[in-house]
Amino acid sequence: MWTTDFKGQFRLGSGRICYPLTILDAHSRYLLDCRALPSTGNAGARATFERVFAEYGLPEVIRTDNGVPFSSPQALAGLSKLAVWWIRLGIQLERTRRSHPEDNGAHERMHRTLKAEATRPTRKTAELQQRAFNQFRKIYNEERPHEALDMQPPASLYQPSEKRMPRRLEPVSYPESYQTRRVNLHGQVRWRGAYYFVSETLRGQTVGLDFNDAGYWNIYFGSALLAELDDREGVIRRRGRRRRK
Repeated sequence: MWTTDFKGQFRLGSGRICYPLTILDAHSRYLLDCRALPSTGNAGARATFERVFAEYGLPEVIRTDNGVPFSSPQALAGLSKLAVWWIRLGIQLERTRRSHPEDNGAHERMHRTLKAEATRPTRKTAELQQRAFNQFRKIYNEERPHEALDMQPPASLYQPSEKRMPRRLEPVSYPESYQTRRVNLHGQVRWRGAYYFVSETLRGQTVGLDFNDAGYWNIYFGSALLAELDDREGVIRRRGRRRRK
């Protein structure tokens, strides 16, 4: 499992804002990357993960908070563009509870160390700040002893993933028992003559529907449960919002 987050933004000497994106291996505490980005937008985050996946392979799980670009507040299950891409790569999503930073405690502790040792003072440009982050990574991974690792540095325990990033993404597959529907350009699926809005982030993707014990249809994208379809009342309900009888 990897954990990822944006450390709190800060202003560089040039006046531009820096948003450090950090990616950590949860088992070894190995800091896979710390990237000085100009925003929390999808493009910079995806480019960072493409580079890290190519170098270190794919994790089984990525744990994030509920902020952008990891999550989209308007989408079912908070499924952002970045999250859709991860699922298509076969990565499971795990999110922390809202207002519970302790759920990513090891990552938060690393951020405190990063802030003290690589951002004070802040550098003048993003390029100089990135050099400081690179130097911090080297010391953090290869030299700094960690109490949680019996005073060993993360590099002594870390092993890259054997699961490599594919050259092309295959369509998401589902068990034979599932009904499947393609999401149209409006973010909708057609089900029994009616259209239901699912998510604009899933345009062109295929979702799976599985009949559950309560008499509704669970809607999945890959392994992620998005919502519940009640076709008797003609509504889609977000997880945890089923009407009480």
